[in-house]
Amino acid sequence: MVLYNWFLTPPGSTIALLLLAVTVALITAGLTKLLVDTKEVERKQRQIKEHQEEKAKIVKLAEIDPERYRKARKRWEKKDEMLKKTQQKIAMQRMKPACINCIPMMVLFIVIRSIIGESAMAISPMNASDVAILQMAFVKADSGPMLNFTGWYFICSLSMNPLIQRLLKIQTQTSGGGMGQMFSQSKSKSVQFPEI
Repeated sequence: MVLYNWFLTPPGSTIALLLLAVTVALITAGLTKLLVDTKEVERKQRQIKEHQEEKAKIVKLAEIDPERYRKARKRWEKKDEMLKKTQQKIAMQRMKPACINCIPMMVLFIVIRSIIGESAMAISPMNASDVAILQMAFVKADSGPMLNFTGWYFICSLSMNPLIQRLLKIQTQTSGGGMGQMFSQSKSKSVQFPEI
C-alpha cells in the first residue's frame, strides 16, 4: 500500500510517469527499428533536402543565364513530382509503428488514468491553469499549481521521444523533427521560381 501511495503523489508520481514516457518511447523506437528501413528513409530525406536546396541555386541562375534557368527549372520540377511521391511513401512508413502502437497505448492510458484519476502528478513551475486550453492539464492544490497525469505525461513524452529517437539513430537532422528543421524546411519551400 505504501508503494501504491508513492506512485500517486509527487515526487514518486513524477518519476513513475517519466519512466512510463521513456518506456513508451523505447517501445515505439523499437517498433520503428523493426518496421522501417531507417537507413533508406534517411537516404531519401537527404535527397529531398538537397533537392530543396537546389531550388535556391536555380532561382539565382534566373538572373545570370535565363536559358540554363529554364532547363534547370524544368528538370527540377520533374524531379519534384517524383520526390513528392517519395515523401508520401516515407510518411506511410513512419506511420506503421504509430498505428500498431496506438490502440494498446490508448488502452494502457485509460487504465492508468482510471486508477490515478485527477490526482497531482508533478509540481508545475508556473500557474497556467487560467489559460482555457491548459486547464485540463492542471489540478488545483494547496501547495500551488500541479500537473495532472495528462499534463505531466505530455511534457515527458515531448521531451523523451526526440531524445530517444536521436540516441537510437532513428531521427537525425535530415529526417525532420525539432524546431530548427521545421523552420529551415519552410524557408526553402518559400523560395519561388521567377517567371521569365
